Amino acid sequence: MSPSLPLAPRAPHVVLAAGGTGGHMFPAEALADALLGRGARLTLVTDRRGEAFGGTLGRLETRRILAGGIAGRGLVGRARGAVELGLGLIQALGLLRRLDPDVVVGFGGYASLPPLLAAIRQKRPTVVHEQNALPGRANRMLAPRVSRFAVAFAHGQAPAGITPVWTGMPVRPAVLALRDEPYQPAGADEPFRLLVTGGSQGARVFSTLLPEAIALLPDSQRQRLHLTLQSRPEDLEAAQARVQDLGLAGVELSSFFTDLPRRLAQAHLVVCRSGASTMGELAVLGRPAVLIPYPHAIDDHQTANARGMDEAGGGWLMPQGPLTPQALAERLEALMNAPEALARAARCARAVGVPDAAARLADLVLATARTREIHS
Repeated sequence: MSPSLPLAPRAPHVVLAAGGTGGHMFPAEALADALLGRGARLTLVTDRRGEAFGGTLGRLETRRILAGGIAGRGLVGRARGAVELGLGLIQALGLLRRLDPDVVVGFGGYASLPPLLAAIRQKRPTVVHEQNALPGRANRMLAPRVSRFAVAFAHGQAPAGITPVWTGMPVRPAVLALRDEPYQPAGADEPFRLLVTGGSQGARVFSTLLPEAIALLPDSQRQRLHLTLQSRPEDLEAAQARVQDLGLAGVELSSFFTDLPRRLAQAHLVVCRSGASTMGELAVLGRPAVLIPYPHAIDDHQTANARGMDEAGGGWLMPQGPLTPQALAERLEALMNAPEALARAARCARAVGVPDAAARLADLVLATARTREIHS
């Protein structure tokens, strides 16, 4: 009688819980790529906004649940959000019983709360990844109860009593593919590529502030400036009108660039918000940036993100509140005339990048999933 062959190990089933914006969805996509490469089975649980993302996440089995925000809303809005979260938890409890995952990984946002709370209640292994230097409210709520708490920033703040695991910020494969493209500063008389982006949701203020600042530049600087500006769809026409008579060498305006990683890699300077995904991509690519944090975030986490890059020498923090077109124009003119300063900032930004962050997080997730086998 021939000996029986050992059974092949079962592929771990990982549920990814992320909602809404690119700041949560892009690191989820990066982790998904890393886990698929290791043979894991994946399911994405998200809200109605998360369903709009394509790429690797668009190819995953996806389940939608209810999730509503609470912070920053009026009484009626908070009540509605609480009801949606409660219904989402009921949905998630049933969903996890059917899926029976080995580990549930959350990336923040209120859409991650119901799946993580359901997993905790069912005593399943859990991992949370915090992308910002200051943890968001959902992750602060979950931190004491999850199995492992991973962070993107080495010196970011973790909730009190929590020992975090530093993995870095996972970035999309399209960004990693450009990691080895060197930064080439523009000479004094050469075209200068300026990329302006407000993140996955756009930034209305950039459609007015940047054209006004560029209008104050000397003619010689405007004539060498190639501007790529991401604008909200409703602001595109007005932004186009503002820049068309500035005498620029080139202009591209769009509400969304499908090749944004390539444009980041080609930019001599980036003007942007300081959301977690943008910061991670700038660091991995090593590109200098003027950082204008979103000023209305409840916990002002983007300022904390930007401050770390500013202190590392990889960018320049310029808070939006006191920022004037004149001040921004002076900064742009100074940097356009200082290629050596831009090259130095590019090196500093690259030095804080963590190109293997997705692999590190995948290691942590799979190790956490194995604890279910140990305790079962």
